[in-house]
Amino acid sequence: MAQSLQITAAAPDPALLDLPWHIPLEDWPSENLAALPRGISRHVVRFVKLSGRVIAVKEIGETVAYREYELLRALSRLDVPSVEPVGVITGRSTPDGERLEAVLITKHLQFSLPYRALFSQTLQPDTTGRLIDALAVLLVRLHLTGFYWGDVSLSNTLFRRDAETFAAYLVDAETGDLHQRLSDGQRGYDLEVARVNIIGELMDLEAGELLETGVDTVEVGARLVERYEELWATLTDAESFGSAERWRVAARIERLNELGFDVGELDITTDVDGTTVQIQPKVVDAGHHSRRLMRLTGLDVEENQARRLLNDLDAYRAATDRQGEDEEFAAHDWLTTVFEPAVRTVPRELRGKLEPAQMFHEMLDHRWYISSEQGRDVPMAEAVTSYIENVLRHRPDEKAVLGVDTAIIPQVE
Repeated sequence: MAQSLQITAAAPDPALLDLPWHIPLEDWPSENLAALPRGISRHVVRFVKLSGRVIAVKEIGETVAYREYELLRALSRLDVPSVEPVGVITGRSTPDGERLEAVLITKHLQFSLPYRALFSQTLQPDTTGRLIDALAVLLVRLHLTGFYWGDVSLSNTLFRRDAETFAAYLVDAETGDLHQRLSDGQRGYDLEVARVNIIGELMDLEAGELLETGVDTVEVGARLVERYEELWATLTDAESFGSAERWRVAARIERLNELGFDVGELDITTDVDGTTVQIQPKVVDAGHHSRRLMRLTGLDVEENQARRLLNDLDAYRAATDRQGEDEEFAAHDWLTTVFEPAVRTVPRELRGKLEPAQMFHEMLDHRWYISSEQGRDVPMAEAVTSYIENVLRHRPDEKAVLGVDTAIIPQVE
């Protein structure tokens, strides 16, 4: 007897009903699928075209699907970098009445790449290190919110370019759990799982001759632990100083801002005679630069992209002698006379190569490079044209297809 299909979603798309839910996911016809690079998963996962966008569909047990759906919704409300849940579909069955697994549906994160797809390209130096740094930041952010991951790995993470670095996003939350606060033991276990998993994943890449030369996989695992502990200490440790050094309060806040974090609440205490002051961040929120750029321009970009765009905005204000003017007015003019014209210059057929903020960052880099090479200050319009023809046109398309199916990259068991 066929079961009735049930869709649980905050904003269900009626087009979901048109997909072939009566067919096992691994057998779905190609006309329903989007050719995007897939990472490694213990479950069957497919990228599916739906109403002009792409969704990720994962076949999984019903109880686990609902639990992961709720966890991803909670992480979205906490503004933690993670894939956005769409819904859960249960009650699937074949025309013969054979029961099929439930599915979890998430939005495809545009311009994101699984780590194996990144290693299939020509890489810049220290790509491994930059991915590890991004994962360390993500793990700290998750732990600050009280999220215990349980299976930290490169495979369970997606990466987006963020200026010269990467931003990491959680993909798989099925082993996770959300608490009011994590114990040191929970954080330590997550960190050890991450270290072991990463070493194994990099050894796998090394065996497939995909890892950049000279990488010590064990050292990379240690680097994750080191980066995590450094950042965690900077964000959470108490700091004591004499009452005459009150400037250190502002200095601590400025140091956190430089790391990309805002201090939502700071606990300040003094000893009995008031000679010693102790400060400890109580509420720390990531996204200092991206929030500032959003407030000034409405652009929603990654943290280091925002930092780079804000630097160019500051340079624009200096060049136009507008440093004493209200920042919002100058930001509007920079947006309409510098950023938007540069991005609009890109031909439509090339706009899927990179997201606009990353393109602009690379345009600025290219302008600096050709200015240094030619010994003159190359105008932005000329630099943009040169970048499009000499750099962007030859880049892989990160929004759509990378030109490689990571599912067929050799793996070592």
